[in-house]
Amino acid sequence: MKRTRIALVSLFSAVALALVAAPAAAQPSTTAGLINELNGKLLYLGIPITLLVEVILIYTVIKFRNNDDPKPTKENRRLEITWTVATAIILLFVGVASYGVLANPDVTYAEQPGSQAPGEGDSVLVHAEAFQWGWEFTYPEENVTISGSEPVKVPVDQDVYFEVTSRDVIHAFHVPAMGLKMDAFPEQNQTVKTVPTETGMYQGYCAEFCGVAHSQMYFEVEVVSQEEYDQWIQEQSSGGNSGGSGNDSGNASNASVVGAPAELIAAEN
Repeated sequence: MKRTRIALVSLFSAVALALVAAPAAAQPSTTAGLINELNGKLLYLGIPITLLVEVILIYTVIKFRNNDDPKPTKENRRLEITWTVATAIILLFVGVASYGVLANPDVTYAEQPGSQAPGEGDSVLVHAEAFQWGWEFTYPEENVTISGSEPVKVPVDQDVYFEVTSRDVIHAFHVPAMGLKMDAFPEQNQTVKTVPTETGMYQGYCAEFCGVAHSQMYFEVEVVSQEEYDQWIQEQSSGGNSGGSGNDSGNASNASVVGAPAELIAAEN
């Protein structure tokens, strides 16, 4: 019994130490940072538990491999109480850690009364409309519309809202490197929020099978400085860019895209 307690204490100590000592890697967005941090915490918790169970299993197999006269296991209330309490602590940790991430508006956005609406202040609102088989992106506050063949520019370190909808069938807006994913339903608008923290080009695509040209539905999100974003918006507005072809579904320069799936690059080439 004493050895069991020592093993459990060592397990929780190792988990706590790993959580404290884990370095915070740079993330392309607050959404990706929250999701990856939660995955790391659950991984630090799951690996020691897996190792402990495997060690006990291997020990049991080896110790009792030649036991031709097995005896019923005697009741051990202390042991049962110990693993029940340990399980409760683990589940409590998982629940609290998960709720802290899932309740964050950068992961699960829900407009709150009195809060800043998408597009107000310095925030940016992008209306992403999917169709068979392409994308059209509109900046309603700036009266700018671009096709899916052009990068969707957003400023770094600013609240960015993507309002996702569909023109025909069910699609899905997905930018894996930034941790963004939202289903696109016809005649419905669903909003996903994030704050880009690293400039660069990030690959996005439709993550819901939507027909024969589903694999062609990819796009790019380009995170730029505020100055570059303002200049681009001014150029688009003065140039009268109020719409695209509506049928473009690809984009060049995929070799430089951060996190671009190899099959998508191969599909274009």
